Amino acid sequence: MVQYLKSSNADGAGTGVNATVTETVTQILDDVRARGDAAVREYSERFDKWAPDDFLLAPQQIDDIIATVPQQVIDDIKAVQARVRDFAERQLASLSDFEAEVEPGVFLGQKNIPVSSVGAYVPGGRYPLLASAHMTVLTAKVAGVPRVTACTPPIRGEIPAATVAALHLAGADEIRLLGGTQAIAAMALGTESIGRVDMLAGPGNAFVAEAKRQLFGSVGIDLFAGPTEVLIVADEQADPFIVAVDLLSQAEHGPDSPAVLITDSVVLGQKVLGHIDEILPGMPTKDFAEVSWREHGQVIVVDDIDEAYALADEFAFEHVQILTAEPRRALETMSNYGALFLGEGTCVSYGDKVIGTNHTLPTRKAAHYTGGLWVGKFIKTVTYQEVTSTSASAALGELLGRAARVEMFEGHARSGDVRVAKYAGRSFDWMGVRDGEAS
Repeated sequence: MVQYLKSSNADGAGTGVNATVTETVTQILDDVRARGDAAVREYSERFDKWAPDDFLLAPQQIDDIIATVPQQVIDDIKAVQARVRDFAERQLASLSDFEAEVEPGVFLGQKNIPVSSVGAYVPGGRYPLLASAHMTVLTAKVAGVPRVTACTPPIRGEIPAATVAALHLAGADEIRLLGGTQAIAAMALGTESIGRVDMLAGPGNAFVAEAKRQLFGSVGIDLFAGPTEVLIVADEQADPFIVAVDLLSQAEHGPDSPAVLITDSVVLGQKVLGHIDEILPGMPTKDFAEVSWREHGQVIVVDDIDEAYALADEFAFEHVQILTAEPRRALETMSNYGALFLGEGTCVSYGDKVIGTNHTLPTRKAAHYTGGLWVGKFIKTVTYQEVTSTSASAALGELLGRAARVEMFEGHARSGDVRVAKYAGRSFDWMGVRDGEAS
């Protein structure tokens, strides 16, 4: 039985595309295609009041900007990036090239090649997502990407010094103070002064997300991003105050960020609701968190924790936090989530900011079919084949001829036939007399 102590006032976070956003993004993309740098500059001036002679920061400018950042902030950036780098390097080590002689004279192989260029976007606005510099730029550089172009917008006409420091320390090859759809368009399409990239990565607002959606195919993207989501599975032993704080910690991301509690305890659920009512009025970010909780927050009571895990799998949320007596059971039971956070000592915000795993994760039920951003997203796994045995090639040619003709691909079949003719001495009516060729 499922009981709702609090229901959502909206149909989830919404998956539709806003027509106004779509139209605006399409117009900007078309304009950048047509007018390049001039269009980029006009949109930057219009939306960010920012139009310097060059959006690209020179090395001396970067040094000067970093010099304004407090040393503690620099030390903390380095500490976080060390964790992100370590985890990404462990992921990279899990990928391997291989070659195998699968039968005499037939060699098949796999090779992992980093993409040539990546455009990393780090949002500004109300929340300058400093951590996104670590998650996109650093992970791409660990993967071996030769050129990472980073864009981040000015914030109310000011240079986001800490973000620039994070981008530089993460290894960005180019840093531009450029934001919004115009930044995404410039990196994906290329302009007179900005080189085109092969892949886009990083979060952003609805316009940035829509730009990535429209550009996907001509460039690769990391994920189709939606509002941040958090789901907590908690039993009667969980601390209701911690549950309340952790739900609101994610609700502050934006007014459309769902925060859901699934529990087997009515008492816990009621206590959590009480704590949220007490905490929310004093939150500095209540203008987002309050709307998010009111419209998208849920507290659901089920019969037992196994039912809670099953329901959580249906939600397939980006962040799933397990506050139960045996949190590691979720690893065995659940399969649809962006990332699991196991036990009271582990909060989602650790993953967002400092622990080292990547915080770019699937939303809007995409966890049913994909995981989040990782070093492998920046790598192309390609294959190669080599047949050095003439007898093996002849045998494959025989098989190809039969298989291709079932599908009525006569041209394919003949590629096999000519090798059968050359290596096994068999003739085919379609070949006629070739004066010794293919024999």
